[in-house]
Amino acid sequence: MIGGEFDLSIGSMIGAAGATIAVLSSVFGVPLWLAALIALVVALLVGFINGTMVIRTKLPSFIITLGSLFILRGLTIALTRIFTGRTQIGSLDQLPGYDVLRLLFGGSIPIGGANFPISIVWWIAITALATWVLMRTRFGNWIFSAGGNADAARNVGVPVNRVKITLFMATATAAWLVATIQLTVVKSADTLRGTQQEFIAIIAAVIGGNLLTGGYGSAIGAALGALIFGMVRQGIVYAGIDADWFQVFLGAMLIVAVLVNNFIRDRAEKARR
Repeated sequence: MIGGEFDLSIGSMIGAAGATIAVLSSVFGVPLWLAALIALVVALLVGFINGTMVIRTKLPSFIITLGSLFILRGLTIALTRIFTGRTQIGSLDQLPGYDVLRLLFGGSIPIGGANFPISIVWWIAITALATWVLMRTRFGNWIFSAGGNADAARNVGVPVNRVKITLFMATATAAWLVATIQLTVVKSADTLRGTQQEFIAIIAAVIGGNLLTGGYGSAIGAALGALIFGMVRQGIVYAGIDADWFQVFLGAMLIVAVLVNNFIRDRAEKARR
């Protein structure tokens, strides 16, 4: 979003990456860790295709990636049925290479007498890396420039096309990481896993202060938005509120976040003048 583009295919990419790993390992005998690397290459290819299509066709990324979402999800379901006869693949912990994946993506770290999922470490590490890239590198400046005003960025020498394609590939990589963590923890793959996660990702980013129009935001804000989203989802259950109301809260949070973001941006622009 900071780069000015949306990627709605990330939800289907989660299911596709998990199914790719499971099918390669359970049907073709590929070790799980190697299947995960192959799935990563597939995810990068999908991200590259999405970015290239957006650049070449000049269509809104919303339309391109919405089409990719349906294509990818349809291919995932169809091919998984062809190879396995079903859409869910279980008992992945019995396959060779699972221990390696569990060590990297599904294990836990003892801290202060308690065990914390290693996924928390991934969350913190990626947030820190993304923050460093955005705030301390030339590429980070290019991302803000490409999202704020692509034409002006091109005029000063920013490789806008390359930046946008790279961001699509990075988003696909993030979807692969989520899929790998989920697959390792639950020891199964489901072609429908990740459904509607693309909207949750957008909502988390907006709650964290990222503008839908691009050019403004932070990785820390998006991480905090995801944390707030998770706390609300769990808090509704612990508070004894009917879970059917969750989507009502979700929609309200999105609208309020957009209004607050616009208000803060308007105040900041007036202050600069």
